Amino acid sequence: MTMPEIELSAGPIEYTDTGGDGPVIVFLHGLTIDNTVWRKVVPGLGGYRCVLPNWPLGAHKKPMKPDADLSLRGQVRLLAEFLERLDLHEVTLVLNDWGGAQFLISEGSADRVARLVLVACEAFDNFPPGLSGRMLVRVGRIPGAFRVMLHLLKFRFVQRAPGSWGWMSRTPVPPEVMDGWFGPARENPEILRDTLKYGLATPPKQTLLEWTGKLRAFTGPVLVVWAKQDKLMPREHGRRLADLFPDGRLVEVDDSYTLVPEDQPELLTTLLREFVPAASRKPG
Repeated sequence: MTMPEIELSAGPIEYTDTGGDGPVIVFLHGLTIDNTVWRKVVPGLGGYRCVLPNWPLGAHKKPMKPDADLSLRGQVRLLAEFLERLDLHEVTLVLNDWGGAQFLISEGSADRVARLVLVACEAFDNFPPGLSGRMLVRVGRIPGAFRVMLHLLKFRFVQRAPGSWGWMSRTPVPPEVMDGWFGPARENPEILRDTLKYGLATPPKQTLLEWTGKLRAFTGPVLVVWAKQDKLMPREHGRRLADLFPDGRLVEVDDSYTLVPEDQPELLTTLLREFVPAASRKPG
């Protein structure tokens, strides 16, 4: 299926848009993942306008411009541009795995965001997340090693190994979905270039914590959905995030790792349906 795309300053962004005039929910995904991670959630959100970009984090199909700023801050500014160009307002922004989009707030670019849903994502100084995230960066610094790793991820036993993607979801992701995630960077050197540009430009921990301190400025409702058994996102980060925001609420999820949309999609759909109408209801 051909997806619409929009040409932004950094390059083309493909996205899915369910359309309609319901409340707008924008879904973002993690590194080397595309918007199919939400395939079990969106069908249960009839009545909402769901917008799902394939963000340039390694599973995008069309490369960005060679000079594109794909650092964490560059990605945040690109997201602000995406929301503006699509003229999206009163957005519920839903993050999973990649937590960078929360820094729209610290950049002063969250005026189009009314609500925030943080689903088992990077937070505080946990960028990239956990031991596997740090290993990913080390591999990326060795010429050719990241491509070799992507080729190894063709094999199911590598995908499900502890410390690899076996720590991302308790429910195995179908092979055809994972092939769609890993194939672009494995097969296209320009996509691999984009992936490494982001992965090797992580800000220092002190900078991340400074940006995080500015998140208190966001006064809209925030739903934090955290997986109790997560191997990458520390459990205490869920509570700390909920407490950070003036209107934050924490829901902890059983039987799930980081990819809650894979492991607990029905529960996540229910939480979104409960959260968005209550937060968007207007007086009178």
